[in-house]
Amino acid sequence: MFARAGSLLGVRVVSAARLSGGDLSSVSRLTLADGRSVIAKRGPLVEEEATMLLAIHEADVPVPAILAVENGMMLLEELPGSGRVARSWGHLADVLDHLHRPTRERLGWDSDYGFGPVAISNGRTDNWVAFWAEKRLVCHLPHIEPHLAHRVSRLADRLANHIPPAPPVALLHGDLWGGNILVDKDQISGLIDPACYYGDREADLAMLGLFDQPPAAFYDACGLEEGWQERQPVYRLWPLLVHVRLFGGAYHQQAGACLDMLGF
Repeated sequence: MFARAGSLLGVRVVSAARLSGGDLSSVSRLTLADGRSVIAKRGPLVEEEATMLLAIHEADVPVPAILAVENGMMLLEELPGSGRVARSWGHLADVLDHLHRPTRERLGWDSDYGFGPVAISNGRTDNWVAFWAEKRLVCHLPHIEPHLAHRVSRLADRLANHIPPAPPVALLHGDLWGGNILVDKDQISGLIDPACYYGDREADLAMLGLFDQPPAAFYDACGLEEGWQERQPVYRLWPLLVHVRLFGGAYHQQAGACLDMLGF
C-alpha cells in the first residue's frame, strides 16, 4: 500500500497507522515525507463512496477532499476532528439544511451499497412507501428471527398509514451518527462514511437520534413537518434491523420497542 499510495500522491509514504473505521473498509492514516498526513481507505465499495462524497460536496456540505481513487483504494484529506458534536448542534442543523435541500432526483440511488455483509439494495422509484417497505424493511425478513420478522412484515403491509408516499426528496447521508460527523472546536469540519440515497430527510434524523441525543432546539432548527416524531420509529427501524443482523443483542429489543410504539 505504501508504494501505491505514494505513487498516486507523488509523495513518499513514511509510515501508516491503522485507524478504527467502518464495516466496509480498512482505514489508515498515512504520514507523508512532506509532513502531511492523509487517510487511506481500502475496500470493495470505496469507488461508490467517492461518488457519494462528491454528491455531498456538491450540496455545499463539508467532506474530505478526494485525493485519489484506484482499484479499491481511496486517499482522502484528513480533516480536524477533535471536537464533540454535543457542542455543535446549531452548526449541524445548518449543515443538514444544505444537505437536505429538496431536489428533483428520484427516490433511491443508482447503485447498491452495504454495511459490511449486510447489503443495501437501492434502485430508483417514485414511491417512497414502496421503497422503504421493500428496500429497508422486507429485505431483512429472511435474516432475522421469525417473531420479529412477522412484526416487521405487518408494518411493511401497512406502511402507507405511517409515512408519506412522496415526501420532498432530499440527499441523505444514510449513516448519520456522531462517529461520522467530524467536529473542529464547535464547528462541523466534515461528514464522512456516507451511505447515500435520496429520500425523506427524517430518515437521517432518525439514525442521528438513535445513537446520539440531539436537543429539542436542534430539531426545532431543522423545521420538520408536523408529525415527524410519530414517523421516527419507522425510520429508526432500518438501522436497528441492520444492527440486529450485524451484532444481535440489545438491538433486537430496540427494534421490538420501535414496533411497540407503532402498534405492531
